[in-house]
Amino acid sequence: MPSAEMTPPGVYEPEPERSTPPEPVRPTREDEVAAAGSELVGGPIGRYALLGTSWWTPVRIVALVAIGMFALGLVQKAPCYHSAWFFGASSQYTKACYSDIPHLYQGRGFADHLVPYFDKLPDALSGGMGYLEYPVLTGVFMQVASWLTPHSGGIQHQEQWYWFVNAAMLMVCTAVLAVCAARTHRRRPWDGLLVALAPAAALTATINWDLLAVALTAAAMLMWARSRPVAFGVLLGLATAAKLYPVLLLGPLLVLCWRAGRWREFGRAAAGTAVAWLVVNLPVMLFAFPGWSKFYSFSHDRGVDFGSFWLIWSQNSDHPPSTDFVNTAATVLVVLCSIGIAVLTFTAPRRPRFAQLAFLIVAAFVLTNKVYSPQYVLWLVPLAALARPKWRDFLIWQACEVTYFLGIWMYLAYTTSGDAHKGLPTHGYQWAIAAHLLGTLYLCAVVVRDILMPERDVVRRSGDDDPSGGVLDGAEDVFAFAAVDHRPRHAAPHEAPQVEWGRPEVARPQGRSL
Repeated sequence: MPSAEMTPPGVYEPEPERSTPPEPVRPTREDEVAAAGSELVGGPIGRYALLGTSWWTPVRIVALVAIGMFALGLVQKAPCYHSAWFFGASSQYTKACYSDIPHLYQGRGFADHLVPYFDKLPDALSGGMGYLEYPVLTGVFMQVASWLTPHSGGIQHQEQWYWFVNAAMLMVCTAVLAVCAARTHRRRPWDGLLVALAPAAALTATINWDLLAVALTAAAMLMWARSRPVAFGVLLGLATAAKLYPVLLLGPLLVLCWRAGRWREFGRAAAGTAVAWLVVNLPVMLFAFPGWSKFYSFSHDRGVDFGSFWLIWSQNSDHPPSTDFVNTAATVLVVLCSIGIAVLTFTAPRRPRFAQLAFLIVAAFVLTNKVYSPQYVLWLVPLAALARPKWRDFLIWQACEVTYFLGIWMYLAYTTSGDAHKGLPTHGYQWAIAAHLLGTLYLCAVVVRDILMPERDVVRRSGDDDPSGGVLDGAEDVFAFAAVDHRPRHAAPHEAPQVEWGRPEVARPQGRSL
């Protein structure tokens, strides 16, 4: 038997060099707003600070901060919890603590033990709605909360408990959202604080059930960042079964995978999305089609509503646009925006990051839709934090969203307070809508600028390519209309490391210590 090779006595053979994991990005060192805000907790991180030696990891801190902000949002709803939901037509608006959750407990048959989608709702109970107007997975979420609600005592007591149980379940969604947002970009866990501390998110978290879809979408983004396309597809399909907007993310993913030639991974993601959506929807579709289709027919037949530029048009026109016209025009606008995003993807000097395009497509849907409920800001919060993790821009946008949050309640207070006219008149509410639209457009413009000039992108200035891109991260381009060696334009000089995005890594010779 041949003998194994052995190192001669007295000869030292060095151990193979191990690659050192890249250092996490410290926001207090690169973001002036984060540095100033850190003075509340001791100031920016020091040069000789011992990092990674404490139980208080960034992800745990982000999750606890998110739960704390969620709790503050519950406190903000306290005036309604005790009285305003049940007494007075306008008090829940003047106190800005409205929520759909307690009102729909009885209005959608949960108090009477009716089964969503299968049992038709009495017109006197639902205002002629007929069936539950939410996607199936959201309906399941509502039903589970109803099972956990004590069906004893008066209806007010039950509605209070129903809101409280839903709030507890939505708090779990908040924790999942915060953890996923903090872990999606491996080197940037502190960007999760943008999500955790978003004031508009805390104010709107328990208005409706949108946090379920938002948390599932954030989990899907994390799975894609970890190069797990099937898990991404399954989670995205579940998110789409809870709310329609998550399916929009497949569009940006398609053009990114096209540019990088990653067709197999996109196929797995799309298949996982379709299968997961069908598993949730098909049983209800087959056995309770009228109830299942209510969400889609209601979305189509719903007229121009709060928060949209269509409402401003309608309120200032002698011939307001019809519902059919708005449906068609909004669809055309979304398609045009999608085409614009595709052109941007193929002509950008560097392949855009997945989070950037995901934010742009959802923002396009929000801006062109015929309704903008205040809780829709939750759709954009995690995407904005990943697309543009810059505190100044994020807070400008959040200020606009908080303005809209207050504006819609003051407008409803005005319209429901009779001759007292407590609140904001129509023209004042239109300015609140304009603030929301302009704030979102501003953030879109900054993201587009980062795509056209990657050297201005704070994520890439830190040395990364596409940390949320998974298989796209560092992948070579196979199809693009732009030259990959495009030089920076109109960029301020900086000392950040330069990265050759979209090019294969070249092996470097290893030196030996003497």
